[in-house]
Amino acid sequence: MEIRPDNERGSADPLRFRIGRPSNPPAHQPREEPADLSAPAGAPPPAVGAALSEHEIHLIKASASAVAPVAEEMTVYFYAILFARYPQVRPMFPPGMDAQRGRLLRALLHIVDVVDDPENLVRFCGHLGRDHRKFGTLAAHFPAVGECLLASLARYAGPAWTQDIADAWTKAYGLVSQVMIAAAEEDEAVRPAVWPATVVHHLPRGHGIAEITVRPHLPYAYQAGQYVSMETPWWPKLWRYYSPANAPRADGTLTFHVRAVPGGSVSEALVHRAAVGDVLRLGPPMGDMVLDAAVHKDLLCVAGGTGLAPMRALIEEVARRGGRHQVDLFLGARTGDELYGVDDMLRMVQQYHWLTLRGAVSHEHIPGLRGSLPQVLAEYGPWYQHDAFLSGPAAMVASASETLTRHGTLPDRIHHDPFETPVLSAR
Repeated sequence: MEIRPDNERGSADPLRFRIGRPSNPPAHQPREEPADLSAPAGAPPPAVGAALSEHEIHLIKASASAVAPVAEEMTVYFYAILFARYPQVRPMFPPGMDAQRGRLLRALLHIVDVVDDPENLVRFCGHLGRDHRKFGTLAAHFPAVGECLLASLARYAGPAWTQDIADAWTKAYGLVSQVMIAAAEEDEAVRPAVWPATVVHHLPRGHGIAEITVRPHLPYAYQAGQYVSMETPWWPKLWRYYSPANAPRADGTLTFHVRAVPGGSVSEALVHRAAVGDVLRLGPPMGDMVLDAAVHKDLLCVAGGTGLAPMRALIEEVARRGGRHQVDLFLGARTGDELYGVDDMLRMVQQYHWLTLRGAVSHEHIPGLRGSLPQVLAEYGPWYQHDAFLSGPAAMVASASETLTRHGTLPDRIHHDPFETPVLSAR
C-alpha cells in the first residue's frame, strides 16, 4: 500500500588490520626481525590481479578454505603473537578484543574473496589504507602484521601449508600492503586523518534512537550515501560506523541517526550520554553507495530501521541536483511503532513530486502494510530499470538483493555497503 501525506501536512571494520602508532617508539629492535613484506613507501599501487598468477590465487583460496573451520581461533593466536613480539602496539588497541578479532577475520575473508577481482581488491585495500590513518598506522607496521599473519596461517593450516602457499601469501600480502600504503600517503597529502567535531544538537527520537548533529572543526568533504567512523571520548580507540542522514550542507554540519544497541558501548554512549558541547572524532568518509554510481534515472531506495539515514541523504542529494530522478522509497520495520522516520519522509513526499513512499511491517498485522520488505518489493516490481540502493540489517539487505536479482535487476545496479560496517550493526 502506498503511503501518502494528508492534504494539510507537508541508516565497522572496513574491516581492517588495526595497528597504531606507538606513542614512544622503542629504541630497541623487536626480538625477531620480520621479513620485509611491505612495499617501499611512495611506490605506485600495483596491478594486483595481474601480479598474482592463477596458480597463486588458487593456492590462496584453497589454503583459506583449509583454515576456515578454525579461523576464529587463528585470529586469537594472531593477536597473541603480535602483542608478544611487538608489545609496543598493544596500547593502541581497546582492552576488549572480541570485536576487533571479528573484523580482522572478515577482512581476511573479503580479501580472499576478491583476490581474483583486481578492481574491487584495489578499491577495498585503498579504503583500508586511508581508514588506517586514524589509528596512526605507519608503513613500518606492515611487516610485523605480515610476519604474524603468515605465522598464524602456517600454524592452523598444519600439514597443508607448503612453501608454495607461503610464497603466494607473502606475495599477496606485499601487494595488498603496497596499495594500502600508497593510498594512505596520497590521502595524507590532502586531508587530516581525523576530524574533531562538536555536538550541536541531540534529539531523542524514540525506540532507542537519537538524532545527533555535529559540526566538524575542519572542513569535512563527503558524498551523500557514504558512512563515517566515529569515536567518543568515553570509549577511546573504539570506532563505530554511522551514515549521515543529510547531503552536504552549507554550514558543514552532519546529522546521524543512532540506535542504542544493547551492550553496544559506543551507540549507548551516543544515545544516552552525549550532549551538546561534547567533542567526538570522525574518521574519513567511506563507501561507494553514492548517487554518481547510478546509471538509470529511476531509483529504488530500500531502508530498514536507521538504514533510512543514507537514503534520506541520497534523496536530499537528488533534490540538490534538481530532482532529475524518480525515487521510490520503501521503508520497513517489524511493527508499526518501529516504522521509523515516516513523518519526516511524508513531508519530503509533499515537497518533491518525484518521490513516493511505501511501508512494510513484518511482525504486526496492519492492513495494507503487512509483509517484509522483500515481499513488498516483489509485489510492486519489477525494478530492473532502476538503480537500487539498500541499507539496514544485513539479513534484510541480502534478502532484498536476492529478490531484486531474481526479478531481473542486474547485480551491478544493486548498491549497498559491506554488511559488517554500517548502520544497525554498529555498536
